[in-house]
Amino acid sequence: MSDQLTQKMKTRVNLAPKIVIDADELSHIEALAEGAMLRNPAVADRLMDEIGRAKIVKHEKMPADVVTIGSTVRYRDGTTGKERSVTLVYPEHADISRDLISVVTPIGVALLGLTTGAAFFWDTRNNQRRTLTIIDVANPPTGATLSPDTVSL
Repeated sequence: MSDQLTQKMKTRVNLAPKIVIDADELSHIEALAEGAMLRNPAVADRLMDEIGRAKIVKHEKMPADVVTIGSTVRYRDGTTGKERSVTLVYPEHADISRDLISVVTPIGVALLGLTTGAAFFWDTRNNQRRTLTIIDVANPPTGATLSPDTVSL
């Protein structure tokens, strides 16, 4: 195999998966990223990078299998083979004991905007690189409001 073809394959493997963000959530997510700059600049930078590369779509045009705020996501850890379900929420609704994951956390940023079947690298807090694959995305009914009392897993 030629060096040029090998390099193209490596580049393609390292590309981040495409993401989509709901236009109705964009300003809130941007404000959260800006607010996190002092508390957690690495996560804030990553969230801003994700926003910058995302395709922004009107709410009514959002595909059903895109991870957005309020989505319950089932994913598989490529290292352990274990599956986990979490719900992506704004920070004020986060509760790790109920698997409510804030969008302003490393895993929350990584999940935002992905679709079923997408695989991505995620670095844990212990600096371990994991590959996670989205198995299923369930979104709340249109018009539903998300609060800690209404989120169920």
